[in-house]
Amino acid sequence: MAVRGSPTQRAIETVWRIESPRIIAALARMVRDVGLAEDCAQDALVAALERWPDAGVPANPGAWLVAVAKRRALDELRRRPMQDRKHRELGRQLEAEQDQGAAPDEDVGDALLRLIFTACHPVLAPEARVALALRLLCGLTTGEIAHAFLLPEPTVAQRIVRAKRTLAAARVPFEVPEGADRTARLASVLEVLYLVFNEGYAATTGEDWMRPELCEDALRLGRVLAELAPTEAEVHGLVALMEFQASRARARTDAAGEPILLPEQNRVLWDRLLIGRGHAALARAERLGVPFGPYTLQAEIAACHARAATAGETDWASIVAFYDALAQVAPSPVVELNRAVAVALAFGPAAGLDIVDALAVEPRLRGYHLLPSVRADLLARLGRTEEARQEFLHAATLARNVRERAFLLRRAAACAR
Repeated sequence: MAVRGSPTQRAIETVWRIESPRIIAALARMVRDVGLAEDCAQDALVAALERWPDAGVPANPGAWLVAVAKRRALDELRRRPMQDRKHRELGRQLEAEQDQGAAPDEDVGDALLRLIFTACHPVLAPEARVALALRLLCGLTTGEIAHAFLLPEPTVAQRIVRAKRTLAAARVPFEVPEGADRTARLASVLEVLYLVFNEGYAATTGEDWMRPELCEDALRLGRVLAELAPTEAEVHGLVALMEFQASRARARTDAAGEPILLPEQNRVLWDRLLIGRGHAALARAERLGVPFGPYTLQAEIAACHARAATAGETDWASIVAFYDALAQVAPSPVVELNRAVAVALAFGPAAGLDIVDALAVEPRLRGYHLLPSVRADLLARLGRTEEARQEFLHAATLARNVRERAFLLRRAAACAR
């Protein structure tokens, strides 16, 4: 077994974060059981922890994990009652694929899209769909998902377990639905893609501030979804939002991987191709002539940033107006916190601080590190440096990402100086 914190274990954890959604998607396509697919993928991870410290990390670690997971799935199917004709057929299919040496990542994009639609099946409650999809597509632990949604960990764990059981009992097909079925699941699928992208854009936990592979997966699947649903404005709005956000990736960290906030980013590093794609996707959403939904409104905000050559040229008044509309369409304390930042930059830090202070009693933000972080920034801009230092320290105690915690501690130290 790898020593915790050893280079081999860190390599295994990195490979798992990157490859686990593809492995689970590939297995679920074969065994038609999301729960079994995840269990077999986890077995493969345990095997890697046992073998790689001595044997070394394979040249193609993803293919190694898929091969081991397939063998575990085949063993499990063989152990199940032989009178179950479906399981016998799946077992034979899996054996045939192994004999033929099928590529482990064949049609991986299609498999990931199927996995999202399966996790978002109407047989599951909406909150269960999101929790299960984040577990399968991001590899997040129940604790990480609970933190992201400000919920107790046992609540999230129960949702995930029940969701897998429900899918298995209902024998939900592993497919991308068509027609009315696709429309019924679309809102949940968009929410999942949005959350997956955000986890890549600003990782909840871990030693890296970003997980680019999640952004790439979410963006690729969003583009596919836009082709499948060309008349759905919010699909184009979400794709536009992800294109704009992804365009900043190279400017968001320095050479050491430390965070660089939006006002300090070198905008020369922003990807103009992705920005162009974002404007094109946003134009498609606008041309459909329907009221803006939450993703399109957020894309409009991102477009305002993309149009500004420098931070000082940002049209903050327009951004505040879009946040006002977003607060009407999709009210939440997090939206209100973001609106406070925009108000502060448009009308002064005191105006933003009034909004933030009103959120202090919001129970859903208890334990949310960005609340004291934003408050600290506004206090610092008002010259109340000791109060700002205390808020930055408080935010650091709540932050679960290593890079973000260190960044907040540096800002606290700067206030002390």
